[in-house]
Amino acid sequence: MSDRLYIFDTTLRDGEQVPGCQLNTVEKIEVAKALQDLGVDVIEAGFPISSPGDFESVVELSKAVTWPTICALTRAVEKDIDVAAESLKYAKKSRIHTGIGTSDFHIYHKLNSNPDAIIERAMAAVKYAKKYVEDVEFYAEDAGRTGNEYLAKVVEAVIKAGATVVNIPDTTGYCLPSEYGEKIKFLMENVKGVHKAVLSTHCHNDLGMATANTIAGIVNGARQVEVTINGIGERAGNTSLEEIVMILKSRYQALKIETGINTKKIYGTSRLVSTLMNMPVQPNKAIVGRNAFAHSSGIHQDGVLKNRENYEIMDPTDVGINESAILLTARSGRAALKHRLELLGFTLDKAKLDEVYDEFVKLADKKKDIRDDDIALLVGDATRKESRIKLDYLQVITGKSLKPMANVRLDISGEKFDATSSGNGPVDAAIKAVKQIIHRQIVIEEFLVQAITRGSDDIGKVHMQIEYDKTIYHGFGAHTDIITASVEAFLDAVNKLPVAE
Repeated sequence: MSDRLYIFDTTLRDGEQVPGCQLNTVEKIEVAKALQDLGVDVIEAGFPISSPGDFESVVELSKAVTWPTICALTRAVEKDIDVAAESLKYAKKSRIHTGIGTSDFHIYHKLNSNPDAIIERAMAAVKYAKKYVEDVEFYAEDAGRTGNEYLAKVVEAVIKAGATVVNIPDTTGYCLPSEYGEKIKFLMENVKGVHKAVLSTHCHNDLGMATANTIAGIVNGARQVEVTINGIGERAGNTSLEEIVMILKSRYQALKIETGINTKKIYGTSRLVSTLMNMPVQPNKAIVGRNAFAHSSGIHQDGVLKNRENYEIMDPTDVGINESAILLTARSGRAALKHRLELLGFTLDKAKLDEVYDEFVKLADKKKDIRDDDIALLVGDATRKESRIKLDYLQVITGKSLKPMANVRLDISGEKFDATSSGNGPVDAAIKAVKQIIHRQIVIEEFLVQAITRGSDDIGKVHMQIEYDKTIYHGFGAHTDIITASVEAFLDAVNKLPVAE
């Protein structure tokens, strides 16, 4: 029989404390609804007394979200708790999360207090919050650096006062996994009435151990984990939701612990949070990084193509990614190139594949990686529909003090035509030269150059929309030279026009 682990997401509270990543209320609602679809049990919506904006966000999230518990953070201060309760008045299920520091650092140097007084304040805060809501969570801030015996006294006291969940934060990310696991185990074995509440983990990643510490806590009895999407949060961040969920899914036979997360929504939620918070996900990030299911080594690629489980312990579709990425680099072999060509609709015989592969290797030595447009250019037009009008030659002269000039030669049904023209820029000059040859009254309605994202050696991609005889036609071109790509896009659209009588 498996145990149920509750997922407490604090992306909108602890995660949003990253400088420059603040969201407005509308954006927070969008994230909250995504978290609801993902299946999280608790959404920590904010710290209401901290600002009018945070208060308003908790109010609006409470209205927008249906089934997850909405949680509001407070200090162990009555005014904080009053404001939190007011912000939660529309929540279908509400929780107040109150607490105080328990380590010697916090007791003596932050709070200027003593251990007995801290226990009294903790109990008083829980009892006060209990007047407003039944579900009260207590956090023992800096529990990671709190002695286990004193921490047990605090936990026992707040459970007696009515806490339904007790959070054991490794606030500074200081604990080793063995230490944090032992801390949870000690509490489970030494706190009277511990089974009347749920112990929760809240681990920070200052030493890169947040996920390991959280798993150690789960193994030793914690049944709620406090996490964020993409592991975002103050300093080095928090425990990553996707890592914990996929560890439990991948190692279910060993751990026998379930969550309510729809894992197929993980990748989409990750991208949403990354976009709205303007915080890119590092490529090698576990589960959701760009390279998490990417293979560039020829040996690995061949192994994955034969059987995914040779090099993958998770199915990418389980987290919402369509398939593993076979990245084409100078280290890739024929099997990877052939696989990619087939996905793009190219079926080549062995001789043609060898020819394309030889050219591919030369290009791969010059570029960091090869994209689909590069491959299409390597294959050429042999497998494409033959175009009536093709670009045979293009030369452009341009410069800071020179008027752009373009010389173009077109192949129209096997016959060659030349033209030269000037223009406001090199693309304008080239297009004008083409128009001189084809003699059509064409208006360019839209000209879009796709941004180059990886370097100056990348393919330039051009989308063009033209109008002829009150009809719109679209063209596409791709080339390492953006002027050539522009002319190719124009000709692609022109080739779709009715043939002149």
